[in-house]
Parts: sequence; C-alpha cells; structure tokens
Amino acid sequence: MACQLIRIMRPDDANIAGNVHGGTILKMIEEAGAIISTRHCNSQSGEHCVAALARVERTDFLSPMCIGEVAHVSAEITYTSKHSVEVQVNVLSENILTGAKRVTNWATLWYVPLSLKNVDKVLEVPPIQYAWKELEEDGKKRYEEQKLERLVTKQRNGDIIFPVFNPEPYTVGYSQSSLIHLVGPSDCTLHGFVHGGVTMKLMDEVAGIVAARHCKTNIVTASVDAINFHEKIKKGCVITISGRMTFTSNKSMEIEVFVDADPFVDEPKERYRAVSAFFTYVSLSKEGKPVPVPQLVIETEDEKRRFEDGKGRYLQTKAKRQVQMQPLTQQ
Repeated sequence: MACQLIRIMRPDDANIAGNVHGGTILKMIEEAGAIISTRHCNSQSGEHCVAALARVERTDFLSPMCIGEVAHVSAEITYTSKHSVEVQVNVLSENILTGAKRVTNWATLWYVPLSLKNVDKVLEVPPIQYAWKELEEDGKKRYEEQKLERLVTKQRNGDIIFPVFNPEPYTVGYSQSSLIHLVGPSDCTLHGFVHGGVTMKLMDEVAGIVAARHCKTNIVTASVDAINFHEKIKKGCVITISGRMTFTSNKSMEIEVFVDADPFVDEPKERYRAVSAFFTYVSLSKEGKPVPVPQLVIETEDEKRRFEDGKGRYLQTKAKRQVQMQPLTQQ
C-alpha cells in the first residue's frame, strides 16, 4: 500500500528569499502519513478509526525547495505493531521547466489508530506482510527504540520559557519567541483534535523566528530532531508555541520548541505540555550559501547545561553522518 501527494509550491508557502518553509513540507509529510495509515487501519472489517500522529523521527532537509517547484510526497507503511504503524515518507522536488527531480526530505512517522466512537480507545492495527523476516525484525527494533526515547523525552518536559526584559544581543532571552493560536475546526481531524502537521508547521514558524532574530539573515530549516506528541490537543484549546536557542555551532543553530495547551472549552483543566522537539537551522547569505552564525551568549547554569546537551546531540549527529558517508567515499 502506498500514497502520493503532489502540489506546486506557491509564494505563501515560502519565506522572503523564496525558500519553502520547513513547516510547509512537514505538514505535507504528515498529511501523506495520516492518509496511508488511516487507510490501512480501516482495511479490515471492524470499528472505524483515524490514525493519530504519535512521533516523527529525525528529519533532515537535504535541499531547499523553491516557489514554482512541484513537491512529490510518497508514503509507505514499513512496520506495524499491535497498536502502532510506522510510515516512511520521501519528498522529491520537481523543476517543471526541465523535469529534473531531486530528493529534499525523508522522514519516519509513527501513528496510533483511535476509535471514531471513543477517542481514548486505541484499536489494534492489521498486520502487514513482510518480504523478508529481517524487515520485520528491524522494524521491531526501531519500534522499541522510539518507545524508549518517547518515555525519556516526556520525563524532561517540565521546562517553562519565561519572558526576559531588556535582554542583551545573542543571549537566549534576546531571540526567544512565542506564538499563541486558537485551535479552530480547520486545524482538526474528524475527532476534533489538531492535525499533527498543523502543530509542526506552527512549531517550525516559531523556531524560524528565533533563528532569524539571533542571526539577522535568511535562514532555512536544516533538520528536525524527533518530534514527540505527548498529549492530544482539542478543538477550542488555546495553544502557546514557545521557542528558545539552546546551542550554536559555527554554521548551525539548535532551537528547542514546546507546545503547551490550555483547554478552555468543555473540560477546563490545567495547562499541559502537548508536544516538544528540537529544530536545527542554518544561516544563508544573499547568494544562498551557508554563513557563520553569531555564537550564543550563555548567562545561567541552566543555559550552560542545555548548551552542553545540544552540543552532544550535534556531535552525535555529525558522527552518524560521517559513518553514513564512508561507504560513498569508498566507492
């Protein structure tokens, strides 16, 4: 089973330099994933359901997409557990004048099927057939790894971003940003809960503002670390998307983004942390070439700790990329 979405990139999809927003691409990726996983989970007779996004693995933006290019988003189910679906999504950008295509993104998403009758009821997923036993074993390993990582992320989710008055340039407080959004019907699924793609687009928007405030140049999304969806967000909620700089290397910036929900309608309760993720941005010159970014000025022990944690993630990603490149250089 496969699914493909095709759409031309319009001016309102891009920044002032003509590069398509990372959030726009993330939203298309999630739409393709939601369609194929919902189709699969309803492929056998039984209670109808809608697949809800639970997690997006690390996603790299390999090449910028521009206004006028056509995005080809392809999704395929690669693993199923009893209650979850793994979807692999690839994104190609097509120049419609020349017909040339290039890969811009690939991503892995995890969905869970929620009953249309009872949103708190997780249904069983129909199993898929594997061409080789090794594919199922590899998928199970990925499933256990993401399950553990989700638990670890949820445990460190108590941080709050407070406003800073008269901050110095290049400090965390100088660039931190927040966006407040009222969740309406157009943001939601059949259940009345926010689409994961809508949330990711808003998160990318806030992360982009943080990055632009810090370096005062054109910026583009380079990658997104795993996005964990901890709690559902219901229609009528007011959500606050907050972002802050955590780490800078010579040419990249890591931004931590939280989504907190205030459920005012139907069942008033305490604000809760719904989603969290780390975004990485790069600064570009007017010619579109990567340029050095101003280094983050650390002021507190918490900022120092977050900086060191970010440095660890940066070095780990760099090491993985070098390992992946070795077979290519040896050919």
